[in-house]
Order: sequence, then C-alpha cells, then structure tokens
Amino acid sequence: MTSIDVTHPASRAAGRDPMLTVDDIHVYYGNIAAVKGISLTVFPGEIVTLIGGNGAGKSTTMRTISGLLKPKRGEVHFEGKRISGLKGHEVAERGIAQSPEGRRIFGRMTVTENLELGAFLRRDKGAIAADMDRVFELFPRLKERLVQKAGTLSGGEQQMLAMGRALMAEPRLLLLDEPSMGLAPVLVESVFETIKKVNEQGTTVLLVEQNALVALNIANHAYVLETGRIILEGPAKELAHNDEVRKAYLGED
Repeated sequence: MTSIDVTHPASRAAGRDPMLTVDDIHVYYGNIAAVKGISLTVFPGEIVTLIGGNGAGKSTTMRTISGLLKPKRGEVHFEGKRISGLKGHEVAERGIAQSPEGRRIFGRMTVTENLELGAFLRRDKGAIAADMDRVFELFPRLKERLVQKAGTLSGGEQQMLAMGRALMAEPRLLLLDEPSMGLAPVLVESVFETIKKVNEQGTTVLLVEQNALVALNIANHAYVLETGRIILEGPAKELAHNDEVRKAYLGED
C-alpha cells in the first residue's frame, strides 16, 4: 500500500479535550523497532479502530497504552495525565482495561472467578454485583456457565468472558485487541453488536481488528498502520470507501 499523508480533521475535536493521546511513541523488542513514531487521539464516547496487516504494530501500540510495554521515546496521556511509564495495574487503576489478543482467560478458574478477577482493583465493592449483572445482560451465555471452568468454554464464549472480565474493571476506556479472532461469522456479528452496545452505554473503545470492514462499519474514527507507522487516518466511514484501503484490507481489486 502506498503512503498517504496523514490528516488531522479539526471537526472531530469540536472543542473537546481528548481522553487518550499517544504522542510519537517508539517501541522496540530488543533492537527491532515495532512502533516507529505513532501518534493518535481518542475522544470521549468514540469507537476508534486501528487496522493494518500482521506486524503493523497494532497490538504493540495497545500493550504500550495499557502499560505492558514502555516506549523508548514518546508519551501516552490519559485524561490529561501522563501514563507512559506506569505499570499495568497502575494504568488499570486510572480507568483503562484491556481485553487482550488471544483472550488470555484463566482456564482452570470458573467463569465467575474470572469475572471477579476483573474487579480486583476496585474499591466500590457494593457496585460489583450490579456490574456482574450488566455483563450477564451483554453476554447471557456466561450466566448459564457460572461454575464452568473457563478453559472448557467454546472460543466465542471465551471471547465473551475476556470482554466481560475487562468490563468488570469499570473502565472509562476499553481496549479490545482482535475480539473476532478465530470466531465463526455469526459470532463475529454478535461480538461487534455487543461492542456497539457497550459504547452506547458510555464506555469509550479503542479497537484493534483484522476484520477491517466490520471494524470500519462500527467505528467513528480509524487509523491505518503499516510497518509501525500510521499512513492514513480519518472518519471510519470515509476510509471504508477509500480505494487504497479497500484494495489492501478488504480484498478488492
């Protein structure tokens, strides 16, 4: 895909302060640069998606935001405060939760125990039961499997559990890394409907997704990553009709 000048639509901000600002981060694995100067913003109430091929730096960016990786250069700010350099649990305490690539549920623990772990850092113990009920409203299948070992769930159910566990942290910003990976098409549709519902209930979402068409259909804004750099950004609906994007990521000639 040829490089395209990155634009910064002024109308998107509309006088608001961004919830999340990633400013020129550079992230390395040893001597290998995985992210080479990525900058992006997420505004309150949005669904923002990062799309790109394997190795583009999407998951590395998410792991850096969540505190699992430290940038060699650049900064990350959340709600006006610097969070780059904080440990993962400190980032979570600020109001960011991640549903990671590959789900990473605790297979030997029950569904209930996995969800309770999501609320481990919370101080408002009285509200946890209400949030558990919210998760069951979003994912009714989990309520049917409360005492079942998480490792025996289907792939779709494990994805529901990973998202539900992240929601139990009561995040203001939810990071979703490849939520449709390995799922049947009918389950992909269900997962993305749930993401829309979570966003409508007030949670801002940053989404990494290989299924570019579905991601662009539900997102407000999108960034296209290639080899550790952002090569294009704009309103998601416009990028869904961009010829370069359609050829590279939607399989069109």
